Amino acid sequence: MKSEKSHRLFEEALKLLPGGVNSPVRAMRAVGLEPLFFDRGAGSRLFDVDGNEYVDFVGSWGPLILGHCHEAVIEALEKSLRRGTSFGAPSPLEVELAAKVCQTVPSVEMVRMTNSGTEATMSALRVARGYTGRDKVIKFEGCYHGAVDSLLVQAGSGVATLSLPDSPGVTRRTSADTLLARYNDLDAVRAIMDGQGEQVAAIIVEPVAGNMGVVPPAAGFLEGLGELARSSGALLVFDEVMTGFRVAFGGAQQLFGMTPDMTCLGKIIGGGLPVGAFGGRREIMETVAPAGGTYQAGTLSGNPLAMAAGLATLIELEKPGVYGELEEKSAALAEGLKEAAAASGRVSLNRVGSMMTLFFTAGPVTDFDSARTSDVNRFTAYYKYMLGQGVYLPPSQFEAVFVSLAHTDEDLKRTAAAAAAFMESLGREG
Repeated sequence: MKSEKSHRLFEEALKLLPGGVNSPVRAMRAVGLEPLFFDRGAGSRLFDVDGNEYVDFVGSWGPLILGHCHEAVIEALEKSLRRGTSFGAPSPLEVELAAKVCQTVPSVEMVRMTNSGTEATMSALRVARGYTGRDKVIKFEGCYHGAVDSLLVQAGSGVATLSLPDSPGVTRRTSADTLLARYNDLDAVRAIMDGQGEQVAAIIVEPVAGNMGVVPPAAGFLEGLGELARSSGALLVFDEVMTGFRVAFGGAQQLFGMTPDMTCLGKIIGGGLPVGAFGGRREIMETVAPAGGTYQAGTLSGNPLAMAAGLATLIELEKPGVYGELEEKSAALAEGLKEAAAASGRVSLNRVGSMMTLFFTAGPVTDFDSARTSDVNRFTAYYKYMLGQGVYLPPSQFEAVFVSLAHTDEDLKRTAAAAAAFMESLGREG
C-alpha cells in the first residue's frame, strides 16, 4: 500500500513532536515501520491520508466499542457542541453520566470525573493513601496504569514494546513506595503483606491484564487479592480503564463477581473523547475535596463533550442483546485465529470478551515473564503482512486487539483468512 503522504507528514512531525508522535506506541518502531496518518473513520474501517482502507482492530485503543462515527454519538456531540465546548463549571451531563456509572459498576457509589485514565489512577492512589494513612502500593509486573511516575515500574504497554527500563526522570524516592508482584501469583502478594502489610495503602491491578497483551486472571486470583487487602486494611483498586464497559456492561468486576474498594475508568465512558474517572465506596470518596481533605482537580474534568459522547455510548451498550452480539463476534474471530494458528505450533491466543491477543509463543501466557517469551520478530512479520492485507492491528505484541459492534462477519472472516495465510507460510518454514 502506498504511504507517501503519511511519510511526508511523519518527516514534518519529527521536527515538531518527540519521535514524531504524541504517544510512543504510535511510532510503530517496534514493527520497523513509520506511523500511518489517518484521515477518517467509519464503522469498522479506517482510511489513511493516502486513501488506503483498513479493518480497524485498534479502535482508538479500546474506546470505540460502537465503531467509528456511530450515529448516536455524533448526534449527541453535535447537540452538545452547539451549547458550548467547555464551561469550567458543572453541567447536567456530568450528573447523568455519573448516575449511569454508579448504577452500573458494582463498586462505585460515588465517582469523580477526570481527563484521562492516567489521571484517574494517579488520583485514586492519592485517595487510597489519604484514606488509609499509608504510603506503599502493590502493583503487578506488566500491568500499565498510565504514565504515573510511581507506577512506571515494570510497566507493560509502550514501555514493554520499546524495551525501555524504568523511565528516566522517575526518582528512586518516587518509586520506593511501589512494591512489585507477579501477576496471577497470590503467594508473591502474600509474602509482601506478611512483611509490609501494615504499610500498604492499596493493591492496584488490571482485573484482566491488557498491557502485556491480554492475560486473564487465574481462578481465585482476584478473590485472593480482595482477602489479602481486607485482612491488612489496604484497599483493592481495579484499574478498569480498559475493561470497564468492555468485557461486560459492569466491567470485569461484574464478569468475575468481585467488588473492589475503588475502580478507575476511562476509554469507553468518553465515547472516544479524552476522559477518565475514579470511584468507590461513599466513605472513601467523601474524603476527596471539596467534601474532604484529599485534593484532586482538573480544569476540563466533566467536559460536556466527553460527557455527551460517553453517555450516548453507554445508552447504546445498555440495549438488550448488545453484549451477546459482541461476544459472538469476538468468539468468531478468536476461533478463526485459533484455526489459523494451528498451522504453527508456536502461537497461542488469550481472550476475555472482546479483548484478545495472539502471542507468538507456544504458551500458555499467564504473566509478564511468559508474555515476554513471544517471538517479537515473528509478530513483526505478522503485523506487516496483516497491514498489507488491509487489517490494522495494534503495532505491538504486548497490546490487545479490540472487537467492536461495527465489525461485520465479512471483516472477521477476512481477518482470519489473512492470518491463516500468514500462519501457513510459517508452517512451510518449519
